[in-house]
Amino acid sequence: MANANVRVRFCPSPTGNPHVGLVRTALFNWAYARHNGGTMVFRIEDTDAARDSEESYNQLLDSMRWLGLDWDEGPEVGGPHGPYRQSQRMDIYKDVAEKLLAAGHAYHCYCTALELEARRDAARAAGKPSGYDGKCRTLTAEQKAAYDAEGRESIVRFKMPEEPITFTDLVRGELTFTPDNVPDYGIVRANGAPLYTLVNPVDDALMEITHVLRGEDLLSSTPRQIALYKALIELGIAKGTPSFGHLPYVMGEGNKKLSKRDPQASLNLYRERGFLPEGLLNYLSLLGWSFSADQDIFTIPEMVAKFDLADVNANPARFDLKKAESINADHIRMLDVKVFTAACEPWLKAPHANWAPEKFDQAAWEAIAPHAQTRLTVLSDITANVDFLFLDEPVQDEVSWNKAMKGDPVALLTTVRAKLEAADWTSPESLKEAVLAAGEEHGLKLGKAQAPVRVAVTGRTVGLPLFESLEILGKEKTLSRIDAALAKLAA
Repeated sequence: MANANVRVRFCPSPTGNPHVGLVRTALFNWAYARHNGGTMVFRIEDTDAARDSEESYNQLLDSMRWLGLDWDEGPEVGGPHGPYRQSQRMDIYKDVAEKLLAAGHAYHCYCTALELEARRDAARAAGKPSGYDGKCRTLTAEQKAAYDAEGRESIVRFKMPEEPITFTDLVRGELTFTPDNVPDYGIVRANGAPLYTLVNPVDDALMEITHVLRGEDLLSSTPRQIALYKALIELGIAKGTPSFGHLPYVMGEGNKKLSKRDPQASLNLYRERGFLPEGLLNYLSLLGWSFSADQDIFTIPEMVAKFDLADVNANPARFDLKKAESINADHIRMLDVKVFTAACEPWLKAPHANWAPEKFDQAAWEAIAPHAQTRLTVLSDITANVDFLFLDEPVQDEVSWNKAMKGDPVALLTTVRAKLEAADWTSPESLKEAVLAAGEEHGLKLGKAQAPVRVAVTGRTVGLPLFESLEILGKEKTLSRIDAALAKLAA
């Protein structure tokens, strides 16, 4: 049942290139918002000045636009809960931290890194939990003053409740965390800079987020956030606690979580190769969600209509590049031919094209495009598939040449040339009959007969339908290339 009150958020940090795991999270949030007629909030978590960059920020916005994942509130759109970049919200976090301290929900912790490490080591040696032991929870005013007089720096820690925290995860069901597994945690650094553990839930509270859908790696922080929400509600900062759903890991090679450093994780790779946004999103949606038991190919509007968190699987999902390519190929074939023709055009120009711009023939391209559309896996494949039309001579790959020119290629090509010279060049069927007849004269089936013709004319052993290609290339160029192949064989 649709719920227009749904408010979800996608809140990446602008560090490095966007990766497919991040896109999967964005997609599930977006689809949930759109399915319910709710609100998609796009927020930028850029409080880490050492790692964040404006270049990465711009890439995030560009990637979301390319994917078609629009947002209702956020950068360049605005909204009632702005600003939507955390770096512009520092006064808000400072104010909330002071209120938490004043109400006794947080405290100053003066423990040094060395002291903390020594106590953790001792706890581990005793077989006890090694999280923060609460030493500074009950400092008196005199003790605090003494530490201040020493010049000790302090961080701000949130005071966790001393009872278990239970919540119902939208993907994993009911989960309980005991106090010894969730110790008091830092929310403000010694230099006054707020930590993710504070800014993320504070923003979710102020932006009235109802559903937090995020990666499984953040599950351990959820009880801390639920406790913080309780305090924020008490202080009148939050209206309620959102529902949490933790999405399954995306696995790469060797049963390891797909890392940002894995080559196949980069979104830019798929854009550069010519994946369609619809194809990539279709595949990524299957990493942890199922459209139906017997259907893997669907449009994004169909996904939105069907998207239900009840169909999200808690088990890790393996990233399979071959399946991603196969699904993308299906989406290429689903395009209107005019849309396909236009979508390929970036790969028919510099720096991808290996022919001079003036050699490009728009009419030839439009004629070959329907035949290419049924063959491509990614749009970038088009360049090598049609270059024979626009080059003076085909790119001759010696491996392909040697593979095709077996037996007596001179005799065969000589016969083929004569048959093609006499053929009707207004029909690919006539050209096929010419090559078939030449093959029969030499005791060869069509597959064997056409192989040396394809390599002589296109430079490759596989490619677009041969006889349609010959018709579009034209009689003069085709015969000229067969002549060049015969000359090469004679030499």
